[in-house]
Amino acid sequence: MKIYTKTGDKGTTALYGGTRVSKDHIRIDAYGTVDELNSWVGLIRDEIQLSTDQNTLLKIQKNLFYIGAELALDPDKKVLANGQNRLKKVIEISQIQFLEEQIDLYEKNLTPLTHFILPGGHKTTSQIHIARTICRKAERIVVALSNLEKVRPELIQYLNRLSDYLFTLARKIGNDNQYKETLWLP
Repeated sequence: MKIYTKTGDKGTTALYGGTRVSKDHIRIDAYGTVDELNSWVGLIRDEIQLSTDQNTLLKIQKNLFYIGAELALDPDKKVLANGQNRLKKVIEISQIQFLEEQIDLYEKNLTPLTHFILPGGHKTTSQIHIARTICRKAERIVVALSNLEKVRPELIQYLNRLSDYLFTLARKIGNDNQYKETLWLP
């Protein structure tokens, strides 16, 4: 497969299924932001030492790839000529529940929140907070897309829960390494 095709030189790109759209189409923005998030999660996975956290982040990266693929799929080309779905639905309630279980597990060892926390404390926790904000951005764009075209609600729910997971992961990593949280005290 060639890396450059020159087919996008005039500002269009192909959706999964072949339909060409402008590169500034909201669908491209949605899966492009999920891809940006996936790259940050990969960087965080490289930074984190504990293999169980690395495994969880790898699972999240794979799920983000599925979300990106589903967002990249032309809604009119979801079903192939033979009647089969072009793409398997991978993101379901069980993946959302997995994130919730991880959050609950991490929170057992964290002090209860009483104030907002300012991002920072260490390079790794700061990177996790950047990923969290990109996740929120991806969620907003997918919600905007869902106002124009049908988007499975599980994708929005997953991104919403993932941002909660990333917030909790940042707190967990900070706690594990004895980084001090900076509370926002208005």
